[in-house]
Amino acid sequence: MTKLSEAIGRIKPSATMAMSGRVTELKAEGIDVIGLSAGEPDFDTPDFVKEAAIKAIRDGETKYTPVDGTMALKKAVAGKFLRDNELIYTPKQISVNSGGKHSLFNALVATVELGDEVIIPAPYWVSYPDIVNFAGATPVVIEAGADQGYKITPEQLEAAITSRTKWLILNSPSNPTGAAYSAEELKALAEVILPHQQMMVMTDDMYEHIWYADFAFSTIAQVCPDLYDRTLTVSGCSKAYAMTGWRIGFAGGPEWLIGAMRKLQSQSTSNPCSISQAAAVAALNGPQEFLVDRNAAFQKRRDLVVSMINDTPGLHCPTPEGAFYVYPDASELIGKATPKGKIIATDEDLIGYFLDEAQVAAVHGAAFGLSPAFRISYATSEDILIEACTRIQRACAALS
Repeated sequence: MTKLSEAIGRIKPSATMAMSGRVTELKAEGIDVIGLSAGEPDFDTPDFVKEAAIKAIRDGETKYTPVDGTMALKKAVAGKFLRDNELIYTPKQISVNSGGKHSLFNALVATVELGDEVIIPAPYWVSYPDIVNFAGATPVVIEAGADQGYKITPEQLEAAITSRTKWLILNSPSNPTGAAYSAEELKALAEVILPHQQMMVMTDDMYEHIWYADFAFSTIAQVCPDLYDRTLTVSGCSKAYAMTGWRIGFAGGPEWLIGAMRKLQSQSTSNPCSISQAAAVAALNGPQEFLVDRNAAFQKRRDLVVSMINDTPGLHCPTPEGAFYVYPDASELIGKATPKGKIIATDEDLIGYFLDEAQVAAVHGAAFGLSPAFRISYATSEDILIEACTRIQRACAALS
């Protein structure tokens, strides 16, 4: 039998993808399961984006493109960074990739090695530590609980930095919590980072257009220009433009890093899909007003879910500033027994109970590095959310 590599042994399958796959299987069996595990907007890709893709197909734009993006898309990305983030990047400073995960993977694999450390605030997106492990570096996790709004403090960051620290990965608004750093909070973190010249910042801004109420999105290179040359600003089309399946992510950063990412991509995937690139040009250059209406819908769903979860025995749910997730604390339910006598020892047990007894699928907090908790995606209709939260309420009330 062929022996697998040490690198592949350092990672595990994505817990979110695994749960989404389980939901698909259960639905195929005819089980009335409500899936709240997928990080995917239920809105459709805008029609003007679809039309741009259809036109590209008809115009024969089906050949290879430059490895890390067409010039048209790089210019559109540069325009987006200037318009939305007040950041100036030239096309040579932009990498276009097959999704935001690909951008992060390329940057980490191209820059870290054995002995390097990457700081990751927890709760974190499930892929961060696995990509770091695959690349051979060591994840250094900083836990930020509900009591601090799921955001790390400057003091925590300072305590985690060593001479081996290569990157800080900063995701705002966050997957899985929806927590988002204000401009002032980012400035405070930047003050800690600046003296550590060996350290860079990777911002995962995939949810930058999905935020609520009086919050205003900022990214760290925007609020701290002194970190511009040490920041990789990552975003994409998946969430705001409901283009998850189109697989377009992009990043802006120093030329030396973008060049290294290009080299790696030239020997792995080569260019992202040409049709998806044409669609992304339309998304970034086209009308943006629809984002306001979609955010208003997301905010109504957020408020509904937060209210119902906080009315649930044993659960506490902070109100997130952005994205489309909530991350309820479930510590009061650990140690309780189900009606069948099984003890809920972990948040994974709790999620299994919800799936088996309430037919609601969520993702356990251990997958995101902070327990006991779980993630709910509210990127679905209000009627479905009401039914799902009602089922969760009944399931929790049945514990003893």
